[in-house]
Amino acid sequence: MSYRIVFRPAALRNLASLDPFIRRKVMGDIESLAINPRPHGVERLEAKEKLYRVYAGPGKNYRVVYQIRDEKLLVVVIKVGDRKDVYRRLK
Repeated sequence: MSYRIVFRPAALRNLASLDPFIRRKVMGDIESLAINPRPHGVERLEAKEKLYRVYAGPGKNYRVVYQIRDEKLLVVVIKVGDRKDVYRRLK
């Protein structure tokens, strides 16, 4: 079974602001979430929503914050960014 990946508008803006080389690497890591939404190294965040984060990009210096909806086989990408500021203003 493969999960479908959906991006929130903020995540699309985050991706568009990345360097093209980095964007390709991060997108490769995001696409792998369709096969396994809970890969090795995934961590559940302490938030009111059930959010997860995974390392992404070259050198794993970027983070992808996402939500898994198992009942619909859906991965919703909430935010993408550099590790130093991706956690700011998470709902």
